[in-house]
Amino acid sequence: MPDVQRRIVAAAREQLLRQPGGHGGVLSQVSPDGREAALVLLAPGASSDAAGGYRAGDALVVLEVAPVPERAGRHRVHADARVPLYVVVDPGEAVCTVHSRPLPGVGYREAERVPFGNDLFLPLGERTLVLETGDFPVEPPTPGAAAE
Repeated sequence: MPDVQRRIVAAAREQLLRQPGGHGGVLSQVSPDGREAALVLLAPGASSDAAGGYRAGDALVVLEVAPVPERAGRHRVHADARVPLYVVVDPGEAVCTVHSRPLPGVGYREAERVPFGNDLFLPLGERTLVLETGDFPVEPPTPGAAAE
């Protein structure tokens, strides 16, 4: 799974960096064990503090690749920080879920599932960024796992 996560994060990062400005940069990280894979699109004017970190309010989009995102509380943490869009990419199901309209203390009020192969639209104010998901790798089923 770590290779699948790395490839998805790299593809999303490359696509976001190619799109016209209006953001403060793109941060990405995949932990060595593959349990954490994320990308953050920063707001214009975002700048790091002395320790190299950013404020939660600097994030316009947080994109995480499963298995991390479905842990309890992830949605609410990002909604509490007022991150406008939280995207969960699940290569096992070949689907992205875009969570929007954060309500601190509650979570996200809307979620749209977008199957791989369809464009993922990320509306940010007066502009919309687009991620093409057709080349996102799919995680093959685990051998011996029962089909549902």
